[in-house]
Amino acid sequence: MNPNLVQTLENTPAIIHGGPFANIAHGCNSVRATKLALKLGDYAITEAGFGSDLGAEKFFDIKCRYAGLKPSCTVIVATIRALKYNGGVPKTELTAENTEALRKGIVNLGAHIENMRKYGVPAVVAINHFYTDTEAEIAIVREYCEKMGAKVAFSDVFLKGGEGGIELANAVIDTINENEGKTNFAPIYDEKLTIKEKLNIIAKEIYRADGVSYTTGAEKAIKEIEAIGFDKLPVCVAKTQYSLSDDPTKLGCPKGFTITVRDVKLSAGAGFVVALTGDIMTMPGLPKVPAANKIDVSADGEISGLF
Repeated sequence: MNPNLVQTLENTPAIIHGGPFANIAHGCNSVRATKLALKLGDYAITEAGFGSDLGAEKFFDIKCRYAGLKPSCTVIVATIRALKYNGGVPKTELTAENTEALRKGIVNLGAHIENMRKYGVPAVVAINHFYTDTEAEIAIVREYCEKMGAKVAFSDVFLKGGEGGIELANAVIDTINENEGKTNFAPIYDEKLTIKEKLNIIAKEIYRADGVSYTTGAEKAIKEIEAIGFDKLPVCVAKTQYSLSDDPTKLGCPKGFTITVRDVKLSAGAGFVVALTGDIMTMPGLPKVPAANKIDVSADGEISGLF
């Protein structure tokens, strides 16, 4: 039941406790781990999986609600390659410069920035830097974030380690200091609303859908949950991570769609109601060969196979 204390390659403490996927679950680590981290450091950084429509929404509306947490800043992680993909570039061509596609797909980033502000928390955009990012593409991202009023920092931690994250760290600290006493964090819905009312708010405010439709099975499940008095819990939406909608082919910032809820399940122990949308499967996808198969520790304590 206790969190696991591990360390990064540069000996920075990291607490690992729980790792559910945000597309099919709540996507957050445990409350115990986060509160422990808050006591042990000046800044506690916690990940909420996938985009703001999944992990962040659930972190704010479920975890923060239950734990009484009030975040000071949100970091939205993006890549220029992903933004070009949202602009229609095939995965095989993402390394080539394409400013037109970037300008088209960057509206996806804009939606995530706007989503975070709806919770009363300032946002910093972190761009995971790849060597294929061109100066023209970098300039487009900086210009767009500036127009959105969000700080942007390029992160080179994969290549340079901690040194590559100094720009991002400074941007986060500056944002926290500039907004001290000004943040007004609050979940986006009242958990005492009906299940349909809560889903409608998430769909319209976070996904930007026109509304929500329900299958016969979902309608029946909601009535059953209401009958036993568990309908006033927060909702946890299982949805594709590839789109703001429930259709993975709708990229960018899609408009004119509805979210289809095909089933609703009660997770009474966890304290929320799960709504399954689109064709999402709740079985997580894992690699055929786990990374652990290549990791080893020699007799003198040297670790191999991490990369």
